Order: sequence, then C-alpha cells, then structure tokens
Amino acid sequence: MAVSYRALCSDFYVNQKLSVKLDLPGTRETVLDLFERVRKTHPNMQSFRRYEDELALESEAGKSPQQWLAIRSSTIRSGVVNPESFEDAYGLHRCVLEVAPYFLSISPLDLEYLELLFGFDLVATGAHDAIVAAALLGDSPLSALLDIDQGSPIDFQPVFGLRIGEASDGLQAHFEVKTRQGSNGTPAGPISVYLTVRKTDPGVTLEELPAELDRLAEHGEQLVHSTLVPSFLSPVRDAIAASGG
Repeated sequence: MAVSYRALCSDFYVNQKLSVKLDLPGTRETVLDLFERVRKTHPNMQSFRRYEDELALESEAGKSPQQWLAIRSSTIRSGVVNPESFEDAYGLHRCVLEVAPYFLSISPLDLEYLELLFGFDLVATGAHDAIVAAALLGDSPLSALLDIDQGSPIDFQPVFGLRIGEASDGLQAHFEVKTRQGSNGTPAGPISVYLTVRKTDPGVTLEELPAELDRLAEHGEQLVHSTLVPSFLSPVRDAIAASGG
C-alpha cells in the first residue's frame, strides 16, 4: 500500500512514461479529444495547461491525490502524487495506455520504452549533498572523500542502473538520489529518492500495454520494498534527522 510509504516522506508519487520513436500529433482537436476521454474516467482532472514544451491535463491544485497527464513531442507521461494505494496510481496510468495510442495514432512499431517511476521526497533544511554522502558512503572506500581536509560535498547524487534478467528481456532498474542545493548551499527543494523500472522495445500489441504496466509494477513494488526503502530511503531519512532536519 502506498499509504505506508507516505509516512516515510513528505510526498510519494508514481509516474509513468511511454516513449515513442516518431513525433506525436499535436493538433488541437487530437489532444483535446484525448484529454476529454481521460477526464471522463478521472473527473478531478479539470485543468488544461500549456507549458513551453508540453500540453497537460491536471487535477485541481491542493487536491489529494494530485493527478496529471502531459504530452510532449515523443512522450506521454502521467503521474499521481500521494495516492491512497499503488492501485489508485496505476488506475490513471492504465487508462492512459488503453486510450492514448488510439487518439495519437501510435503503432506497436513505434514503441520505444515504457517505464514506471516510484518517487519519494524528503524535506531537509541542511546541506543536501553532505546529508546524502553521510547516509550512503558508510564505511566504503569512497568514504575517504569525506576525510579530505576542508572538503565538503557539493554534488553527491548517486545513480545506479542494472539489467534484470537476460539482455533480450529489455528490463532495467535505475536507483537515483537527487539533491537540490543552491549555489549558496541552501536547499532549493526536497531530496528525492527514485526507482525507475523500464521495459525497452516492448514488442507488444497496443492491447498488451496494460499487461506490461502490471509487470513493471510487480517488479517495482518488490524493489521498493526490498532495496530502495532499506538501502536508500531509510538511510537518507536517518541522516536528515541526525543533521537536525
């Protein structure tokens, strides 16, 4: 249940991205028809916005959970912030996979990858990079970096990627810790901990895309529970507390 993770962070979210190889159509009628179709299933998504490089449909600000759908030139992205459960988040993503390919004329040959991102934001008032370094270096050989005379971390944002199964399976997992520290050392946002599970070259029919989402969700939930929370999220959270916030 996502609600159990919300107790560990300030915000928890599950985002989906479907990437295609050719540019998507961006005509007014096509995009609005898609957004209207999604809005029928998710009526809280009432706000249509145009940004510099994307068109978005969003739920009302301040509502929980927050939901959004965004279309860029070659990606369709959706997200749910602070869902009551994993399944509540997947509901929007599944809807997008079921309807968007038909409104946007996507072919199975066009599919580049499908991914799910599990994100956790942690508010920290101290120096972000120093907090993350203290949390994750431990007694490793890299911990000597913290012993350099008059040295202090200013860019510590580890990223780890791995293949799951055989190369032909096209399944990947990426762990990342993102700090947001201004040039003067003050925080410019939360520390974020991410897990992204991705299926490259899905090789499926459009009707099978929701099933691919289910497979990514299964792998993602397992990795969140077994790896991300104990090895990344909890140590960073403890280091924030030890630093005084």
